[in-house]
Amino acid sequence: MQLWFAVANIFLPEEENFLLLFRRETPLDNSVEFMRIWRRYDADSSGFISAVELKSFLEDLFEQHNKSITPDKLELYTNTIMKMFDKNQDGHLDLNDMARILSLKENFLLKFEMDACSQKDRARDFEKIFAHYDVSKTGALEGPEVDGFVKDMMELVKPNLTGTDLDRFKQALLSHCDINRDGKIQKNELALCLGLKLGP
Repeated sequence: MQLWFAVANIFLPEEENFLLLFRRETPLDNSVEFMRIWRRYDADSSGFISAVELKSFLEDLFEQHNKSITPDKLELYTNTIMKMFDKNQDGHLDLNDMARILSLKENFLLKFEMDACSQKDRARDFEKIFAHYDVSKTGALEGPEVDGFVKDMMELVKPNLTGTDLDRFKQALLSHCDINRDGKIQKNELALCLGLKLGP
């Protein structure tokens, strides 16, 4: 976080330091919201955010904060952020790069040790986990909710998850757990996949 502020102060004029504003006002505490943003700006579903897609994100960010920006400055900010966060210098941002930009908080699943718990403890933890990802409170995970759950789950075993990896794991989870084939994962479907017995 300190690096972000230092770099922002070096590259951007104080009166237009939108990076600081953005960082302060929009830290993400849920991977579901992160995946909603990811899906929106990965417009070509490539599994990466290109410079053009990042520019679109920044343009919308300025608009949300009622700030005007010239095309030249937008280009400068896009290039600066790409240089700061594109760690392998391939001209694309992956999931981890974008998570750093959006200040996504620690993986929610790291709070739980499912293997070390009794069946009762596992069922209790499962309820907390499901409630965290079921942000729409419908009793089923769908769209970005499934994405967010899969992202956090797979990052426990594969820290450098790509957008392509995420899509592959999501399809595997849906084919295994979505018993009624409605494109959602109901709470009882996920519990069944995890070998949990819910209720009294």
